[in-house]
Amino acid sequence: MKKYFSLFLILVSFASKGQEIKFDTQKTFQTMHSFGASDCWSMAMVGKYYPEKKKKQIAEWLFSQETDASGTPKGIGLSLWRFNIGAGSSEQANQSKIKSEWRRAESFLTDGKYDWTKQQGQQFFLEAAKKYGVPYTLGFLNSSPVQMTRNGLAIGSGKLGEWNFNKEKIDAWTSFLTEVSTHFKFTYVSPFNEPQWDWGPDKSGEASQEGTPINNSDLAWATRKLAEKFQQSKIETRIIIPEAAQLNYLVDPKSNRPQQDGQIESFFKPESSNYLGNLTSVERVISGHSYFTTSPEDRLLSTRQAVNDKIKENNLAFWQSEYCILGDNAGEIRGNGVDLGMKTALYVAKVIHADLTYAQATSWSWWLAVSANDFKDGLIYTFNGETKGENDANKFNAELYDSKTLWALGNYSRFIRPGMKRIEASINQSDCLISGYTDKKTVVLVIVNAGKAFQLERLTPREIKTYTTSIDQNLAYQLAKNGVINIPEASIITLEFTYDK
Repeated sequence: MKKYFSLFLILVSFASKGQEIKFDTQKTFQTMHSFGASDCWSMAMVGKYYPEKKKKQIAEWLFSQETDASGTPKGIGLSLWRFNIGAGSSEQANQSKIKSEWRRAESFLTDGKYDWTKQQGQQFFLEAAKKYGVPYTLGFLNSSPVQMTRNGLAIGSGKLGEWNFNKEKIDAWTSFLTEVSTHFKFTYVSPFNEPQWDWGPDKSGEASQEGTPINNSDLAWATRKLAEKFQQSKIETRIIIPEAAQLNYLVDPKSNRPQQDGQIESFFKPESSNYLGNLTSVERVISGHSYFTTSPEDRLLSTRQAVNDKIKENNLAFWQSEYCILGDNAGEIRGNGVDLGMKTALYVAKVIHADLTYAQATSWSWWLAVSANDFKDGLIYTFNGETKGENDANKFNAELYDSKTLWALGNYSRFIRPGMKRIEASINQSDCLISGYTDKKTVVLVIVNAGKAFQLERLTPREIKTYTTSIDQNLAYQLAKNGVINIPEASIITLEFTYDK
């Protein structure tokens, strides 16, 4: 009897009319690190100008792990907050050649002196994240400070792979990142964002945001210099590379980005001239963005399996460090047009599921925590009525809208905490995805149901907490005691319960 009960603990099923869930807490995969989002671009405006009440509401939605009187979470409990370290295009105003002031960013370094009052709006939410107990913070650069670039701007030349940086300024650059990382006590710093894009001016001579490309050899050279500075300074901040613009650039050595691809082996294979795996300040993590690799489904899965194969070969962890919906995704869903509803939430949940289960990501981050755009790029939106966009109408105050995508991410981020291990889980229901996680005290199962409603009869003696995001629910709490678990149509539901000892 004792042997049978032990087996029952590690392989449990729920079933009703043929639907069945199985999971095995002793078959484990990656150790989870974090779920995050970034403070680009709207936070600079929202954090500086918006009423305190609205800023606090945004912070609660993003960071809180508290529940209301009914047991429903007040927020999605992010465990990583990404802070954009600006290059100084804001101070240049229109001379920055960046079209929108929303896409420019201030710099902490001006005329050789540090001004820690800069980026005030972003600092509000960085401090809020820390107050809510978010365990990890990461500072990332789109461009080096303008006084260190070749062209004196925070945008690239437009030439593929040409790093907009004056190499004679490398000591100033490493000192800058050391000072900023030390001041804000960043857990991590990511010096290069989407190195495969050129970030140059369009036909009008203007660009959309701060940014610069960089090739693998320059990235390795600069990272070695930075790691040396970090080691000399004895700071605890860790370096994360390379924030690849697409996941295929991590694994494919013969893509359309020569000298900027095959990045897993370029940076972490000992035989490579760009090897960085021996640097004590560099985290053994490869990071990349899930853009343009999520549709159709065979590409979604094969790309992520290829990433997983390579990280295993090179003893690495993988972070999916930025995603929102861009492009037309093989006709499945378009990036244009705000959607606060379940269609986008379900698509995003499918991507999260694939990144966690096929690529075995240990960290997963969304792009814009707050957006004013008529685009599927935000978790929270800020509009004045029908007036959408990064404009003066939304700059100083606007209404807040929480999206189903926010709460769908919360089905993962709120319950899958740092240190949990992913476990084997399966469901024999069509149109359903499932993944499982445990910390040896609690089991968390996340079900993504793109199909019709169904029920699971609870066959175990334990109480099960359920949290449902659907067309009319946002992480709504219900305790399944002596009945059934309802899985609504077009929903994401998290099941949480404790081990029996």
